[in-house]
Amino acid sequence: MKVLYLTKYSRNGASSRLRSYQYFPFLEAKGISITVSPFFDEDYLIHLYSGKKIAKKKFIKYYLYRFFTLFSIYKYDKIVIEKELFPYFFSCFEKILWLLNVKYIVDYDDAIFHNYDLSNNKLIWFLLKNKINNVMKYSGCVVAGNSYLVERAKDSGANKIVIIPTVIDVEAYKVQNKDANSKVIIGWIGSPSTFKYVKKYITVFSKVLQDQNVELHIVGATEDLALGSNVKYLKWTQEREVALISNFDIGIMPLENTPWELGKCAYKLIQYMGCGVPVVASAVGMNKEVVDQGINGFLVRAEEEWIDKLTLLIADSSLRKQLGIIGRKKVESQFSLQTNCTIVLSVLSND
Repeated sequence: MKVLYLTKYSRNGASSRLRSYQYFPFLEAKGISITVSPFFDEDYLIHLYSGKKIAKKKFIKYYLYRFFTLFSIYKYDKIVIEKELFPYFFSCFEKILWLLNVKYIVDYDDAIFHNYDLSNNKLIWFLLKNKINNVMKYSGCVVAGNSYLVERAKDSGANKIVIIPTVIDVEAYKVQNKDANSKVIIGWIGSPSTFKYVKKYITVFSKVLQDQNVELHIVGATEDLALGSNVKYLKWTQEREVALISNFDIGIMPLENTPWELGKCAYKLIQYMGCGVPVVASAVGMNKEVVDQGINGFLVRAEEEWIDKLTLLIADSSLRKQLGIIGRKKVESQFSLQTNCTIVLSVLSND
């Protein structure tokens, strides 16, 4: 079988790496030939992560390259599209594939449809508010990362829907034995764009950090919270990611409660739990599916709950260990690459 993956990014783009690239070794071992054609190249990611603007002619190049790639679709047995063929463009090309009886698979790990149907730009809203509904409807199968995305696919009239969470390779995630007498590290991993969720709870962290035996580690963002020397800002790299998370004693995932957050796939929590780290998370969206209250972590809403649950875990190393062990088992059974590879294979194999 020959499969063309039309990803959004190259391997260094997190969503493409997790939803597509990490499955390729398994699929290739099963005799499947994989060809990958990202919409955005590595140069785009370098500019994006450094905050630099992209020249308009580069965007034209990206659109043209994707356009000409579509002329090769009949060389492949299956086509997998990450989110959409052309960002901020009509769904006419997906419709053409449908008219040509190309039953493409389309994959979603966030609520990209809100780029359009909740856009503040009235022209974008008017022209594209139904775009992703159409992309889903024309597809042979929608692969969705959580139940919110599944419901959108159902509403669109998608023919077939399969839920596949965003997962980790549990063989790469190791559980560290923690020294009960060392500092307790509360950890968060993310990007500058998602750091806003942490900043919303700065009052919470200022209170728990009054305990000099507690540190807050921020991985992937450098904006200073002005909370003193007990906050460490650590650079993210793919190579160091697991080691940095393994140092955490408590993993946190604060979120706002808006339609955007409902599309998120709780990947941070899955990473923390994969390292045997207990979690405290906002009771929003898929967080409520990943966290079993009081069993592998805690779901919280108000600031007082954040403080209570963090304080409880800071004071009780045995509870942290207990919750961490249970969390790791849940990841192994539900949110691991090893468990979900066969589902991806079945999606590709079915007509």
